[in-house]
Amino acid sequence: PPGWMTDPIYLICTGLALLWVICFGRWLIRLNNTFFIFDSIGLALFTVVGVGKSIALGYPFWVAIIMGSITGAAGGVIRDVFINEIPLIFRKEIYAMACVVGGIAYWLCHVAGLEPYVCQLIGGSSVFLTRILAVKYHICLPILKGGDEVKEE
Repeated sequence: PPGWMTDPIYLICTGLALLWVICFGRWLIRLNNTFFIFDSIGLALFTVVGVGKSIALGYPFWVAIIMGSITGAAGGVIRDVFINEIPLIFRKEIYAMACVVGGIAYWLCHVAGLEPYVCQLIGGSSVFLTRILAVKYHICLPILKGGDEVKEE
């Protein structure tokens, strides 16, 4: 059956990206924003794939937004764990919330009857722009802290 599991384009794109990083890795490391930009693009792409697939399978919008957020953010968590970094999702930056914003934008486009590729473009752009603007303007979610422990003497 045709589908994303049998389509070689995903493996081809991954292989080309790997070759690009191998060839230009030193140059890419010198650019401070390169990792951030590519991470934001990947976050957007995986989010719209998760949302789109969930909607196509007939799940309600809230399931699609959750699945898009998990699909988008989980890849970054796995990457950060492999490189022994604290995952971005556990820092105070807007990361998973950008997925939620993009998922809602995708769903609204879908409800409005727009073509799937338009939903993908608008949803993905929403994730990307939310992430870029949040970092640029230092917009963070509030940090929830537990109660202070009482010290006994």
